[in-house]
Amino acid sequence: MENLERLAIHSITTKPWDLQTAVMKYKDAGVRGISIWKEAYEALGAKKAGQLAHSAGLDVVSLIRGGFFVHPVKEEREVRIARNLSMIHEAAELGAPHIVLVCGAHPNVRIEEARRQVAEGISEILPAAERERIKLAIEPLHPMYAADRSVINTLSEALDLCDYFESSHVGIVVDVYHTWWDPELHVQIERAGRGNRIFAFHVCDWKTPLEDMLEDRGLMGEGNIDIPSIRKTVEKAGFSGFVEVEIFSRRYWALDQDIWLGMIVDSYRKSV
Repeated sequence: MENLERLAIHSITTKPWDLQTAVMKYKDAGVRGISIWKEAYEALGAKKAGQLAHSAGLDVVSLIRGGFFVHPVKEEREVRIARNLSMIHEAAELGAPHIVLVCGAHPNVRIEEARRQVAEGISEILPAAERERIKLAIEPLHPMYAADRSVINTLSEALDLCDYFESSHVGIVVDVYHTWWDPELHVQIERAGRGNRIFAFHVCDWKTPLEDMLEDRGLMGEGNIDIPSIRKTVEKAGFSGFVEVEIFSRRYWALDQDIWLGMIVDSYRKSV
């Protein structure tokens, strides 16, 4: 049975709790890491949020989420670049080693142009990330999000961006929810390992039927994803960081969150 040494939970997973409550509850449950969503720390500020987590003995695993570079209006793209630059500074204050990038998409921007804007956006913020020693973790999203959330939809595309920038500060997130379907998944994880590009590993499960494509993720073990197999490949590729539970679920947010946290821990021990 899996111990909890490498278990981290995203603050969004227990969305009804404020950050102070989540930190206390995670600590008491034996969780060792927390990935903090920007919305969760805004009331406290990044520096105080990081101090809160660290004083409880939790590692801050990542800041979520930057990116969203794509927009048809140049001025809005510039606003988004500025927001990402601010987040790089906030990540340093949090003590987070990387920012997860959801790269962006827009219904009024053709996909090839959108991909160009993504590369341009990363190029704009990369020098600041290198100066602050904050890594940029590109998270490919499932193709169902290609029209409105991200035009980077496979590990292959994400790794092509890494190759383009040739920076140790640009890498990828392997999120099983978004990548489990890809016939090249294991090959691309191996490719990522050769360049030390795996910065994060996110887990949840894919339910069938899926009632909402954003807020109906499953608890590990209740869906279609062979999480242990993917984890084995990720670790064989050299990744030894936290296993991060990231679950958006109206159904689970409606539960008593203490019960829900217990379910997460139990599922992690048995199914990851």
